[in-house]
Amino acid sequence: MRKLLAVIVAAFWAISAAPFFVATSALAADLNPPPPTYEIPDLPPVDYGLQGSFYLRGSVAGNGWWASDGSYCGCVATFVSPGLGFSGGVGVGYETGDGLRGDLTIDYLSINGLTTTTGHTVNLRSGLVLANAYYDFSLDGGYSGSAGGGFGAYVGGGIGFAKNYSEIFDNVPTQVAWGLSVEGAAALMAGVTYDMGNIVADLGYRGIYMNKVMSQPPNPADAYIINNNLIHEARASVRYRFN
Repeated sequence: MRKLLAVIVAAFWAISAAPFFVATSALAADLNPPPPTYEIPDLPPVDYGLQGSFYLRGSVAGNGWWASDGSYCGCVATFVSPGLGFSGGVGVGYETGDGLRGDLTIDYLSINGLTTTTGHTVNLRSGLVLANAYYDFSLDGGYSGSAGGGFGAYVGGGIGFAKNYSEIFDNVPTQVAWGLSVEGAAALMAGVTYDMGNIVADLGYRGIYMNKVMSQPPNPADAYIINNNLIHEARASVRYRFN
């Protein structure tokens, strides 16, 4: 009888206390809300900086040829007027992406009319091969080097050789001598550019120096030497960049 009475009392107490526990659980749930969920924002793309790229180039130029002095048939002559002409060339190069680039260029030069005090006129046809190095920098305050965009400028230098065909005429005019020779050559360059991405337009100056232009004729008496040759060029180029 006592056990039955204890069971009845326990059951009654459980029934009476159930609303209290439910309310307590609800209050605890209200006091401890679930942790908030956070959305991870999209990260911006990683900027790896300017990358290197290969490029092809083509150039055309107008030029003027001057020299310090020359000798022909044992006579020393100076020059009274420059030779004028043009050049055109192609090249292939690579830019590192941080302002440095280099290329190999091949140009054909055609110049006529370098005139001496003795009345002779010299014409020149030359194949010029140069290995060149440059430094590009921005004029817009942006990146230097490849894909910098906008206006820029550069300075550079080159070294190589020229295979020259030259001929000398008297005032009749009659060709009195001609010759072929291979000479060392060097160049300095400077200019401005406009970078459009894959295409870069370039307008600049190139000065080409050759120590000698000389003939090697069958008759040594017809030999001539022209010293300290400087060719000034106003040059327009286009580079196509492989990105």
